[in-house]
Amino acid sequence: MTLTDIIDKTCLIGLSYFNLQEELVKQSQLAGVVVAANEEDGISVQLQSAGADSKGEDGKPAIFILPPSLSCWFHAPKGHFRNPATQVDIRDPDYLVTWDIYQTQDNSQEGQHEWWEWVPRTAPPQVGQPE
Repeated sequence: MTLTDIIDKTCLIGLSYFNLQEELVKQSQLAGVVVAANEEDGISVQLQSAGADSKGEDGKPAIFILPPSLSCWFHAPKGHFRNPATQVDIRDPDYLVTWDIYQTQDNSQEGQHEWWEWVPRTAPPQVGQPE
């Protein structure tokens, strides 16, 4: 599989955020369609239009950019995947994608950038019973 192979494919994305002590602080789930992918710019996913987090400032579906690694992209089983908390609702996505995101600097002062390291989960995700 190459980066160009995933363009126009649907994906369900799981993100787990960890603090400096490697404690889980947040989990997020997104879904959308890959609209662009290359080594330099990463993988651009146009998010589903449901929910405020999936809208850009112009009211159009937001673009979420993932690192260009395909090591955490796995063919998804057929099913209906829903998460009412994040308003994710996707049927039969092409791929399941999971990343662990680790904070690499202590809490910065307001207005300063916090640094994060993205680590792909290279084991296939375990999913519940799809409907």
